[in-house]
Amino acid sequence: MAKNSSIEWTHHTFNPWWGCTKVSPACDHCYAETWAKRVGQAVWGKEAPRRFFTDKHWYDPIRWNAEATAEGERRRVFCASMADVFEKRPELTPWRKKLWDLIEETPMLDWLLLTKRPQNIEKMVPWSAHWPANIWLGTTVENQKVAEARLPHLLKHRAKVRFLSCEPLLGEINLSAWIKANKTQEIHGIDWIIAGGESGPGARPMHPNWARSLRDQAAKKNVAFHFKQWGHWVPSEIITAEQKRAVIELEGIEMAWLSKKQAGRKLDGDTWDGFPLAS
Repeated sequence: MAKNSSIEWTHHTFNPWWGCTKVSPACDHCYAETWAKRVGQAVWGKEAPRRFFTDKHWYDPIRWNAEATAEGERRRVFCASMADVFEKRPELTPWRKKLWDLIEETPMLDWLLLTKRPQNIEKMVPWSAHWPANIWLGTTVENQKVAEARLPHLLKHRAKVRFLSCEPLLGEINLSAWIKANKTQEIHGIDWIIAGGESGPGARPMHPNWARSLRDQAAKKNVAFHFKQWGHWVPSEIITAEQKRAVIELEGIEMAWLSKKQAGRKLDGDTWDGFPLAS
């Protein structure tokens, strides 16, 4: 949990608990699992316990909401960077209820609920037709197969903002079936696309055309696009020979390994910081 988060697309992060179980290829090199182990918390996997927090921890968003109210400026809260709010475990039910109450008590905070389990949303939230206006509901889609499995579950919900985290982006994704609203299929459309490559141990490369495709699809349908990072692999053509260390070939493009900071977050020479409109 952190005020003034280092994540480019949010102001704060809040974790109602720590711990999760891997469910798809995006989870293979989970940064949250790595971080939890680094600080001595064995909270990953089906058999592992989850880590819960005191009322002092839960008071932080109340304070952020008061600050946002005083400044007259909304704040985004990413929930949860170290867990999945919609993980199906009996002991999480009362903590989810506590989170729903907190969201309703903090109307100046836009809560970004990102999940890899959108199929569980319907049975775990107390809202149906009328969601709180400060909820942005998202799912991770790293490739086409995962997009096809998760997006129908996400896009049937009437949250004010529906967003995708295509990070780590592991393949090209065609969003044409879901990017705009479709009343016949009860799809509400995508409002925001976040794309990025993988960083950390074992990072897999992201082909630049995969990111370009998402950018261009978003532009065509007037959807906000945010390019978060290259991760540890960038096209060799955009760096100097002196910067090259390890190189690999990915679908005809030479990719070079760099530190995350060196790799940066420019796509075709531009920074893409799109955000959906919020009230």
